[in-house]
Amino acid sequence: MTGSDEDLLALYVQTNSTEYFGELYNRYILFIYGLFLKHFQNAEKAENAVMELFEFLLPEVSNCEIKVFKTWIYCQAKNFCLEMPRKDGQRFFADVDANIIEPDLILGMLEANGTKEEIEVLNHCIEKLPKPQRTTISMFFIEGMSYADIAEQTGYLLKSIKSHIQNGKRSLKTCIEKHQNK
Repeated sequence: MTGSDEDLLALYVQTNSTEYFGELYNRYILFIYGLFLKHFQNAEKAENAVMELFEFLLPEVSNCEIKVFKTWIYCQAKNFCLEMPRKDGQRFFADVDANIIEPDLILGMLEANGTKEEIEVLNHCIEKLPKPQRTTISMFFIEGMSYADIAEQTGYLLKSIKSHIQNGKRSLKTCIEKHQNK
């Protein structure tokens, strides 16, 4: 997609199509990633932060008066780094490595080796997820679909799919732990 930053920004504000903001964001993604990598000293956290910043900014962009996008995005990314530890007294980003909830745990609970109670708890917790998380978790773990297949069927961006799955896994873990502690 061609056009200046200002043109893409204007198109996004007029149409509210994430395609335009996505293209604009992608122009600076390495720049943002570098900033986050320097801040976190961890590639995985930096990648997750890049995705979360995109999702955070998407609804905010239309409400801002942006003169120079590169300067604005740098300030937003820098502020995002600084605000994370302050939010609720903890880190804003979940550590989304495999320890949060293993795919094997979800699959094990769905297969014959999961007890009836475990399957009921898992189904209950899946139903409590927000729709994008519920959809992507079900498609990825239960139906065994790839990110690309999920994107094709749902229209979600690949980055959003990863984020929905990670947030869904974290929510499932919390929900399952609550039920196990009862």
